[in-house]
Amino acid sequence: MSGQVTRSIWLTAIAVSVSATIVSGCATETAGDTPSTTTTAFISGTVSVDGSSTVLPVSTVVSNALKKVHSGVSVSVQASGTGGGFQKFCAGGIDIVGASRPINADEAHACQGSKVDYIELPVAFDSVSLVVNRANSFASCLTIGELKHLWEPAAEKAVTQWNHVRSSFPAQPLTLFGPGTSSGTFDYFTLAVVGTESSSRKDYSASEDDEVLAKGVADDPNAMAYFGYAYYREHQDTLKLVAVDNGKGCVTPSAETVADNTYRPLSRPIFIYVNKASAGRPAVRALARSYVDPENAKYVQDVGYVPLPTATLLATGRRFDSGVTGSIFGGRGSVLGLTAASFEDDDRIKSAMVR
Repeated sequence: MSGQVTRSIWLTAIAVSVSATIVSGCATETAGDTPSTTTTAFISGTVSVDGSSTVLPVSTVVSNALKKVHSGVSVSVQASGTGGGFQKFCAGGIDIVGASRPINADEAHACQGSKVDYIELPVAFDSVSLVVNRANSFASCLTIGELKHLWEPAAEKAVTQWNHVRSSFPAQPLTLFGPGTSSGTFDYFTLAVVGTESSSRKDYSASEDDEVLAKGVADDPNAMAYFGYAYYREHQDTLKLVAVDNGKGCVTPSAETVADNTYRPLSRPIFIYVNKASAGRPAVRALARSYVDPENAKYVQDVGYVPLPTATLLATGRRFDSGVTGSIFGGRGSVLGLTAASFEDDDRIKSAMVR
């Protein structure tokens, strides 16, 4: 299994993809609001998808749209968390795993032990969003330092009231909700905020289901949680976004602040990993290709995420077509500092991993 993709492969893929677009006039065929696919032939079969709850909204809309074109395709979409999804994937139990962080070394080793080769495909950018109940009138922006003080292991049973986070906040009880330890969002957030992946206080209500987290905050005026932006967007009538100050002022997550890289360090790419053997089946191939088809970027936008640039999607599609296996991140797991442009240049990815 290839553990890393060189810069030349990525840049060649971009060049080939752009050339193909110029020659053909469009990358794929499309039909109104139905997903673009690389073939008009009838496709049937089953596809199993599991993993990240953050990727779940994308998987759901893409698979539903594909089934409108190919009614013979049946897609099972579940969300047991990035870690739980990789356990199933590397055991050969599912065709595609959604991941809110890159595959880590233990997961890559498990896949290798089971002889599961995989193709890594970035599909969008998300902003990990901090939310409070709409009745909360004081927590509008928090610094990274305050978030670390709130979520680090030392905060357990110590930071229990809002005025423990900031002295000017009221002395009201603090209720925390967050992803469980199998979540890729948990891994990324702890690295970005606390400084060490998986380092966190444990005295909070944890769930791999972001709907549970959103409801928990909506039902408690003293609550706070973090999860993918799509779940805030779905529940924005009952939740309030909290801006993040990384030293350059308060920034609220949005498509614009993710695209211009000002919502740092809580913007991150999300992925799917495709079992290479499964990719030989037409239904799996069609679904995987639909995730990275530029014509389908509207589905990513519809759920609240930021599509990758067209050139990056084209390069990613060519990578899938070429069957290039392994991870460009070398089993590092969560990586900070990635932008949409990072996937067009391997040197930028290496720079982010060093940081």
